Amino acid sequence: MGRLSTHVLDTVNGRAAPGVAITLDRLLSDGSRRRLVETLTNADGRTDAPLLSGDGLTTGTYELSFAIGAYFRALGTPLPEPAFLDIVPLRFGIADAQGHYHVPLLASPWSYSTYRGS
Repeated sequence: MGRLSTHVLDTVNGRAAPGVAITLDRLLSDGSRRRLVETLTNADGRTDAPLLSGDGLTTGTYELSFAIGAYFRALGTPLPEPAFLDIVPLRFGIADAQGHYHVPLLASPWSYSTYRGS
């Protein structure tokens, strides 16, 4: 059974990032998008359940958006106004709906990276 999960790591403080607001959209062939999930990361920087699983995970293009600016503001991290990074969008494709796609975000107020994890 396929599934999509994520994890947010705060690379400034060397820890998981709790309380990060995340949205997941499916990008449709006509150029529109459909909101599928709105959630927050838990104390471990993960969501409590997979973002999508089973029949809910289909091939196509998706976009995860992470409210990383709000996360660092809530910690009291000094940020310029506007913040260099506020919402971090990650657009990716699901080619195998039976696979496990783990899309982590490693973030600071100045940079981010991602990869397909396991």
